[in-house]
Amino acid sequence: MDTKPIEREWSVLLKSEEKFAAARMKAGTPIINEKLDKRIPEKLRETLNIAFNKAFQIVFEKGTGVIEKTYSREKYEMDYKLNEYAYELKDDKKRLKKFGKKAGRAKKVNMAVSCASGIGLGLAGVGIPDIPLFTAAVFKSVYETALSFGYNYDTDEEKLFILRLIEVAMKQGIDFAEDNTALNKLIDKGGQYEADMDEQMNRTAQSMTDAMIYMKFLQGMFVVGAVGGAWDVVYMNRITNYAILKYKRRFLVNKMKNIDD
Repeated sequence: MDTKPIEREWSVLLKSEEKFAAARMKAGTPIINEKLDKRIPEKLRETLNIAFNKAFQIVFEKGTGVIEKTYSREKYEMDYKLNEYAYELKDDKKRLKKFGKKAGRAKKVNMAVSCASGIGLGLAGVGIPDIPLFTAAVFKSVYETALSFGYNYDTDEEKLFILRLIEVAMKQGIDFAEDNTALNKLIDKGGQYEADMDEQMNRTAQSMTDAMIYMKFLQGMFVVGAVGGAWDVVYMNRITNYAILKYKRRFLVNKMKNIDD
């Protein structure tokens, strides 16, 4: 096989990852967070952690089937197989770029829905109860991304990877840099992410709480909560973009390994 299309796509990926990492490294504390800091109830952080943990449990125990009713898993899997077959016939740039395209289209729809939901609930002063809906939307977006690149999200190993992916995406500064580098090394070695499921859910919940606590507090205020709710789409965009980068990296690493073999 001609490796040039793969090499070019790998180069494009690395530039996209560098851009994402630079943004997370430069991310500072929003001014509004500093103003809200003294108003955040002491128990809110614990409440958010519990809410996110519960949301993860619901998704894994019985929520995935419900989420799958919002898209055709079979269609994603068929499209991937067709793209794979076309690429095997001719491994050019055009066919290589088709992988993951559906993830990009699905992202736009998911962001629109998340924005409408966040603002709508914010106008009503609903903050914490929005978490199960937001979490389900996040997993829907990641699931569709995984399928676009040919990955099955049913295994415990993949669930752990998704949780870790979300955890890292919500971080910033040196914490993001270190965890992102570690995740890339794992992907490049072709290894599986291993961790205790409960511990990983706790870490992911903590990461989401740290990033979202101020906006979820604001979202709980009647009418003005729309401002906080609108941030749902910001977090959705960040997580989905990171998921696309990591799944594309896994996909390309696997393709390059097959060439070497």
